[in-house]
Amino acid sequence: MISNPIQMKYQGVLKKMNTVFADTIEYYLEMENDFLNFNQLLDRKLEIQFESYQCLSCSKQKKIFRQGFCYDCFYEQPSVGDWVMKPELSTAHLGIEDRDLEFEKSVQLKPHIVYLALASEIKVGVTRKTQVPTRWIDQGASKALAILETPNRYLAGIAEVALKQYVSDKTSWQKMLKNVVFDGDLLLKKQELLAYLPEEVKPYVLSDDETILNLQYPVQQYPSKIKSLNIEKAQSFEGVLKGVKGQYLLFEDGTVFNIRNNEGLVVSITL
Repeated sequence: MISNPIQMKYQGVLKKMNTVFADTIEYYLEMENDFLNFNQLLDRKLEIQFESYQCLSCSKQKKIFRQGFCYDCFYEQPSVGDWVMKPELSTAHLGIEDRDLEFEKSVQLKPHIVYLALASEIKVGVTRKTQVPTRWIDQGASKALAILETPNRYLAGIAEVALKQYVSDKTSWQKMLKNVVFDGDLLLKKQELLAYLPEEVKPYVLSDDETILNLQYPVQQYPSKIKSLNIEKAQSFEGVLKGVKGQYLLFEDGTVFNIRNNEGLVVSITL
C-alpha cells in the first residue's frame, strides 16, 4: 500500500516575492513562520486559499484598497505618494514636502537609474540604483540596460518623460507571461534616444557602461492562453506550478497569479 504524501500548509500575508539574481532567478515568498522557494516547487501541485486581509501599514484586518494598504493608509503613507509612480513629480530636491519630507528625502535624493528593458518590447523606466536588478526582475524583463545615473529621482523622472514620447514606458504583461518578446537592440535604441534627452540630464548619461544584463526565469511551460486568478473572488485555487516570472506564478492550466497585486491578502498555501 502506498501512503499519501504528507501535506504541508503555510499561511501568511502576501508581500512581493524576494528574488536573488543568479543564472536562473531564485524566488522566495515569506510566510508567517517560514518561506517558500518556488524554484523547488515546479511541477508540484499547490492549493492557494484566501483567508483574510492585513494592511501592510496598520496591520488591521481591513479590506485592501491598493498596493497592500487599506484605504486610509493608502492616502496617508509617504511610500505611495504620486511621485512614486510619476518620478517627475518629486520635490524633495527643492525641500518641498508631499507627505513626509524626511522619508521623501531618504528615497528621492539617492542615485536613480534610467534604463531600457525588454520584457514584451523595449520600454523605458526609472528605479533607485539600489533596486538594480530587482526592478528588472519584478517586471519580467529578459534584458536590461542602464542608460543614465542621476543624483535624484526628479532628474530621472524628467528624462523618462522625455523618452517615453519615443519608446513605451509600459510592459504588456500578457505578452511577457507568454514569452512573446520583441527582439530589440537595446544599445542601438539607447543611441537613438540620447538626442531626445533634456540638456540638464545629459551629463548623467552612462556613456562608458554598455553592459546588457540577461535574465533567465524558472519557467518550464509558458501559457498560450492566460487566466488571471482573483483569489478574493475564487476563494481557493489548485494547480500545478510550471514557472515564475516577474511577480507571477504560472500554472499548468494557464492560470497566472500576481503576488504583487495581491499584497495585503492573508492566504494559506498547501503543498
